[in-house]
Amino acid sequence: MLGNLVLVACFLGTSFAADPPTALLNGATITGVSTGTVSKFLGIPYASPPNGDRRFRRPEPLEIFSDRDAKVYGPACPSQKFKFPGTFAGSTNISTLTNEIPEFHNSNVPEDEDCLTINVIRPLFAGQQDRYPVVVWIYGGAFESGDTASYDGMGVRIVQRSTALGTPVIFVSMNFRNSAFGFLGGQEVFDEQVGNLGLWDQRVALRWVKRHIAAFGGNSSKVMLWGQSSGSISVALQMIGPDSGENRDDLFQSAFMQSGTVIPVGDIRDAQKHYNSLVNATGCERPKTNTLSCLRGLPYEILKEAVDNSQSFTSYESLNLAWVPRADGQFLNGDPQKLAQAGLVAKIPFVAGILDDEGTFFAVSTTSITTEAQFRTYIHENFVAKAPIGELDQLWTLYPSNVSQGSPFDTGTANAATPQFKRMAAFQGDVVFQAPTRFFLQSLSGRQKAWSYLSKRVKFTPFFGSFHGSDIGLSLTDDYVIRFAVNHDPNNGTGPVWPQYTKASPQRYTFPTFGSPTIGLDTQRAAQMTYLTNLSLFYPI
Repeated sequence: MLGNLVLVACFLGTSFAADPPTALLNGATITGVSTGTVSKFLGIPYASPPNGDRRFRRPEPLEIFSDRDAKVYGPACPSQKFKFPGTFAGSTNISTLTNEIPEFHNSNVPEDEDCLTINVIRPLFAGQQDRYPVVVWIYGGAFESGDTASYDGMGVRIVQRSTALGTPVIFVSMNFRNSAFGFLGGQEVFDEQVGNLGLWDQRVALRWVKRHIAAFGGNSSKVMLWGQSSGSISVALQMIGPDSGENRDDLFQSAFMQSGTVIPVGDIRDAQKHYNSLVNATGCERPKTNTLSCLRGLPYEILKEAVDNSQSFTSYESLNLAWVPRADGQFLNGDPQKLAQAGLVAKIPFVAGILDDEGTFFAVSTTSITTEAQFRTYIHENFVAKAPIGELDQLWTLYPSNVSQGSPFDTGTANAATPQFKRMAAFQGDVVFQAPTRFFLQSLSGRQKAWSYLSKRVKFTPFFGSFHGSDIGLSLTDDYVIRFAVNHDPNNGTGPVWPQYTKASPQRYTFPTFGSPTIGLDTQRAAQMTYLTNLSLFYPI
């Protein structure tokens, strides 16, 4: 009799497993797809298509009231096309590195302005009755590119690994507008209050998670934001948000940031030259023309070509980006660094990590700079044009032409692709990633729980060292991400204890080039970090 029951149970289990997963939203059935040990619900619209007259406007939340298949990813939002050189310094094949990191190569995912969709990946056994912690992934790509389909493998991996650890989580990702479509600046944008649209997209998606994730077995009161590069910066800016850190809607309860926090950007009107360039490139500069209305009415192909031809992180301007979040008085009520300094950040536990050689990849686009004079002119005109040249004397001393002090750090005279390459890599990595991360940690660690890490993995990579994005390629933080989402603590009782970061004792978890993690102090290049932080507060990029 018992044997027959087992056979029946096995038959029923197989029968149920063959049925596609479903979730109920507003009385409508959302049908996903199961693959292996996970179920996926893909391409669910969370906002109206931002095309036509909705282009360059804030997202309009969209609810679903009719049954819908959710089995494939939706189109990516338009990304700015870019190109790295195939080889570097005569021998290093860059594509072998960039192909492993989505933010460093052009995606093959179809693009469309109708792109504001959200995805949910959950364990196969999860259902509406469950309340598992939620990890919300925000992709990187210099605010110029990115999509969710490229991270499908990551989502599956995180869900499977969390299940293996006995602490299942649900993985969520959303498309949001990139490049000029999402981060247009200028006076006209300020006047219409339509800045930082990519951040508003993310915000609307987070409200969707708050309202609907329970239907998929998620806990809307245990949501962790997770991002890398510009996605990590987005996480920090969401922690500030339009309510200046109050997190009034309780949209998230923890955060995990990899390579990015509050960047040194200023007023959105400071981006006027980029707006004007786009207007000129598209023929919208005609007299008595409302230029923003003209941009809204352009054929997609004309606007997209102009955006593709604008400056990017692979062009000469490098990390002085055209299309980035800026203070607009709406989503960001001031310079993000000053808001963080004032403590106007959601009071939640967070991890903020960094890689040793964040700037090396971005220095590839400036290899034409080979002399002292060229370096000084480039830094002044490209990064801190508002600063009197005399105020930069200390910068030349702190970032000398001695290649042994450049990045990749601790590699002596090796990896000097040009006389100024390692110097440029050190400066760019510090001013955009290292210094802002230390500033963020030291500004907030006294008021909320904070942890930090440094990775020196793959230090042996020629010319690039422990380069930006390499932690994603290595799946370096997966277990820590899961633990933090579940327990708001990266520790699990084994291995070295990862101590909290405090201003008095800035300890951080360190992944050395080889071997097990160790505990170190966040004190390297103290003079450089202090100088760059003060410079950025006075003269944001």
